[in-house]
Amino acid sequence: MQRRSFIKNSAFTAIAVSASGFIHFDGDKYVGDCETTTDIIGPFYRPDSPVRNNFIVPGDPGIPVELSGVVRHSDCSTPYKKAKIELWHCANNGLYDNTTAEYRYRGTSFTDDKGRYSFETILPVPYNAAGGPMRPAHFHLMITGEGYQPLITQLYFVGDPYLDKDPFSKAPAAKKRILKVQVAPSGKKKVLYDVVLAEKPDVEPASLDALAGNYVCEDDTTITCEFFIRNKRLWHNTVYGKKLDPYGRPLDYVGENTFQSPAQPPPMNSVYVFEIKTSGAVKCTQTITRENGKQFVLVYNKG
Repeated sequence: MQRRSFIKNSAFTAIAVSASGFIHFDGDKYVGDCETTTDIIGPFYRPDSPVRNNFIVPGDPGIPVELSGVVRHSDCSTPYKKAKIELWHCANNGLYDNTTAEYRYRGTSFTDDKGRYSFETILPVPYNAAGGPMRPAHFHLMITGEGYQPLITQLYFVGDPYLDKDPFSKAPAAKKRILKVQVAPSGKKKVLYDVVLAEKPDVEPASLDALAGNYVCEDDTTITCEFFIRNKRLWHNTVYGKKLDPYGRPLDYVGENTFQSPAQPPPMNSVYVFEIKTSGAVKCTQTITRENGKQFVLVYNKG
């Protein structure tokens, strides 16, 4: 495959069969009732968190809780061995550790031979970032397994007063991710959540190589962006003037030279359509849909 060519065959159907054998056609594809839905990655993801499953910080306030569950293949029944689980959440004061080498309330673990994972941590709390609207308390999860696109999601809690005010937790896709905080006979609090990985179309590495690089906005040259490859996946970050998003955002390939921000259900998402020209230059059209449904378009060029 030449570098200037891109994936032509975007036809893809994912069939997920639940443990009960129930599947249905949603008008586009077959899906199972065990499907794990996605959610926003949020602005506070940090890659390369330390491998650990105990986040308890001596002396820090908070309600201890165990988050545990099973990760399964797309057949909804076979446990996924050695799936990578990244968990991050805010501290009891509503703040994320975005800078320190301690990576407080962040960590990476792997499922055992039966697909099980477990973290010891504290319950996150609702917060508002930079004076924005209140977000309900939530865990962030990124689950990665060979043969699957990383799954990014959030877990919310029954009874949170901000669930119905937050555009993401009140979305229909989040319904099965609003969880009860259970109390064991010992008094220990537990949150249980099982994950099913979904198959997604992959992009050939040569195609990703062709897309990666620095781009300049057509309408405002002070706006630049970079598409880069991390863990065999295309990521995006943007510089507005001198303000840089330091970690970027992973993108999902959805076919027809098109990527989208994962875990951002309408009406708030970004879609990126690439055009690779015969000269080797690349044009990217980014369509951003805001929460109020308003759209605007940025066009970037490389080469």
